Amino acid sequence: MSLALIKMWFALGAIVAMFISVVFILLSRHKVNNKFLKAIMAFIAYALMLASGFVIFFVVFSGPVNE
Repeated sequence: MSLALIKMWFALGAIVAMFISVVFILLSRHKVNNKFLKAIMAFIAYALMLASGFVIFFVVFSGPVNE
């Protein structure tokens, strides 16, 4: 597998993680009534968003792949 394809899969995984974090935030704010579960879901959502942001930052600023 080429480096460009690996970077593409990492970026796609980061986009999926961002989507999951948005769903978790919406669920924790509007559907879940348990405070402890709300806090856990929000923590997971923000951690996913932060990690996926770092991955996207790395993929974008690592430059083009010359192969």
